[in-house]
This record gives sequence, structure tokens and C-alpha cells, in this order.
Amino acid sequence: MLPEDWSVRLVDLNVTRLRAKDLAWADMAMVSGMVVQRDSARRVLRRCREAGLTTVAGGPLFTIEHEAFRSDVDHLVLNEAEVTLPPFLRDLERGQAKPVYTSDQFPDIRQTPSPRWELADLKRYGWMSVQYSRGCPFACDFCNVTSLFGRRPRTKTSAQILVELDTLYDRGWRGGVFFVDDNFIGKKGDLKQNLLPALIEWKKTHPGIPFHTEVSMNLADDPDLMHLMVEAGFHMVFVGVETPDEAGLAECSKKQNQGRDLVADVKRLQRAGLQVQGGFIVGFDSDSPSIFQRQIDFIQKSGIVTAMVGLLQAIPGTGLYERLEREGRLLGTSSGDNVDGTTNLIPRMNAERLRRGYQTILKHIYSPRHYYQRVRTFLREYRAPETTARIRFQDIMAFVRSIVRLGIFGRGRFGYWGLLAWTYFCRPELVPLAVTLAIMGHHCRTVCRLHVLK
Repeated sequence: MLPEDWSVRLVDLNVTRLRAKDLAWADMAMVSGMVVQRDSARRVLRRCREAGLTTVAGGPLFTIEHEAFRSDVDHLVLNEAEVTLPPFLRDLERGQAKPVYTSDQFPDIRQTPSPRWELADLKRYGWMSVQYSRGCPFACDFCNVTSLFGRRPRTKTSAQILVELDTLYDRGWRGGVFFVDDNFIGKKGDLKQNLLPALIEWKKTHPGIPFHTEVSMNLADDPDLMHLMVEAGFHMVFVGVETPDEAGLAECSKKQNQGRDLVADVKRLQRAGLQVQGGFIVGFDSDSPSIFQRQIDFIQKSGIVTAMVGLLQAIPGTGLYERLEREGRLLGTSSGDNVDGTTNLIPRMNAERLRRGYQTILKHIYSPRHYYQRVRTFLREYRAPETTARIRFQDIMAFVRSIVRLGIFGRGRFGYWGLLAWTYFCRPELVPLAVTLAIMGHHCRTVCRLHVLK
């Protein structure tokens, strides 16, 4: 969206470092980030200003917390850039740029240009991201998506998405693509009639690229949509389960999950050919001490291998934040990190009891024995979609490293070999997936040990 005659560099601090020569090269630094990257953003802005650069900031972090950054940034370009960036650029050209640009408009993203993938070093990424829609039809009490992007999902055209995918493919990308929509199935009609048929055709000439996205649990009610998604190349979906407790779901206005057999819904998605990754929360006012074992039981029984469990946090712009502010129960700002073991609210449950119960969940579900047990539960249900993906050299090396680290020196080495043996004899076509999940389990155990269970 920047002027074509600007010289631009992309520095993605998730995969590389900001170098002194990047700062020396630039006249302006434009910084974006999520709430979880708050501290990093402050450090970057400080370095940029010390180097004499004009600083511009936008994106979710700055839109939500712009008042806290007024003295750190020369220009705040907030909300959605399709609306606020053009007036900033016009004023900048005239030498009259203002400190803050904001808008309550939700732009038509059918006019949004394709990302400039040539600015990214694709070799540094495991997955690339595209966006089909913004907004979500639901209004969960703890989520700020609707305050940022509205409740009426807006979509790009199928042609836009195919151009983005073609550009990635032409640049040599053969890995997975994550559709980063807040709720990919927010407009089911558009998906069924336009995007998914277009992706099915695209996949015929571009095989071997898996897709991943975020959906709501009501996908399990629509066999046709599940089938189309799998046929289009979707292998994984992230679902916000949150809690198996009906009172907790009612408390956070998670209406789309209420009155359902959530375990059966998860298994329905798995049998359709979709790996389900799940988000879970503890710390609702209605939670009793029994919630910790109930969360464990649900996760194990459902076979959700990758279970992201976090303590409830209150984010500005949400109904939860406004309610707790009225009740005087806020403890500063949210970290935005659902695996740091902290919360920014005063819970109804004893805080130490909540913390210990949260740690109990993570210790259990990511212990080697229970983790490998859960992988088997998943693999029993999973109907793997047909794939033409080839085994690459790096896949072979990852397998070799997993044998050494997990199968020889790993604390759960017997579980590792047990999983591979069971998969080989019972579901031989899923051996590569079993290896992948074993490696992911090692990663999750490491994260828990370093950041939550320390």
C-alpha cells in the first residue's frame, strides 16, 4: 500500500534481527505488531528514534494501546490501513503529517492489493500467511476481533486469493499456507460458491501445498463444507473450544459452543480429514476447582493433540475488560501471551489455586505418556486426505533428529517408539504425521517447561 517509488525493506523480527545497517539505510521505520510483542516494539522504536528515523506505528498493538505509545512514535496510523494510510501518505507528502490517524470505517478488502512477497526471505518460514476475510459473526466476551474488525465478515474475491497464492508459488514456495482469518467460515455461502471451488481447481495444477485456518465449532454441523475444505487442501483447523463447562461458555458468550457434544464435534471434524487444534481457557468466574481435571479429561478424550491452554486475560475493547474495569478487578494490561502463566485480572478463584491448577493441566497433557496417548486417540479417528506431497530431504533429517532426541535421549523414548510401532502396524499411511506430532510434542513440552512450569 506504500508508494511505488519508495525503497522498502522488510525486517521480520520473528525470524531475523534488526541490524544497524538497516537503520542507517532508512529514513523512516514503520512498525507493526501484536499485543504479545509490546516489549519488543518499544525496544525497536527506541532504537529507531535514537538512529534519527521518523517512526510510524500501526496494527493491533498500537490500535488497542495507542495512548501508551503517543510519546514513543511520531505518527500513529491506526485501525485498518486501507482507510488510514492514504491520508497519512498525502499529508506526509505535503509536510503536514499529523500525530494520529484513526477511523471507525471497515474498508472493502476487495480493493486490498497483494502482499509484496519479494520482500520476505521465504526460506526462513515454515508456513506463509494469506487473508481471505476480516471480522467474525460471533461476539465472545474475551475477544477483541469484533471491536477491531466488526461482526460482518468482509471477504476478498477468489481471484485476489489465487493471485496471492500464484505469486507465492512462482517464488518457489511449496510449504503450507495459513489462512489467518479470524473465522474462515464466517460467510459460508461465499466459501461454498466461490473460494473453495476456486481452490479445488487451483490445487489440480499446484499440488502438495496444505492449508490451515481458524474456524468456529459449527463447522462440524456442515458435512458439505467440511468435504469442500478438505478437497480444497485444508488439513488443519484451529477451533476455540475454551471450556467444556456450560456455565463458562455462557459467561463468555460463546454461544456457538453451547448445548453441544463438543467431543463428538471434534471427532466429526477429525473423521472428515481435519486435524483439530484447540484453544482452551481457565479462570472464568464460574470455574470451580474441578475445571482443571475436566479440561484434562476433555483434551485427552477428544484427541486434540495441540491444545493451547491459557489463563483468562482481559484485553481492551472487549466486554470482559469493560465489566472487570467497572468491578475494579483489573491488574494492569494483558501480556497477550497465553503461555506465560499470568493473568491481568483478579479471579473469583483463589489466585494461587488457579495458577497451580493451570500448571497441573499443562504438566498432564504434555507429559510424554499422556501426549503420545492422545496422539493415538487422534490417529484412530483421523481420515487422512489424499496428498501428493513428496518427502523432502529436510523431512528425512527431521526424522533422524527425532530418533536421536526423542527415541534415544528423550525422557519419553518408550512412548515415542510405542507410538511409531502402533502407527506402523495400525495406520501405516500416517507414520509421517505421527513423527511430526511427536516433534511438536517435544516443542510444546519445552515451551511449558521454560515459560509456565519454571
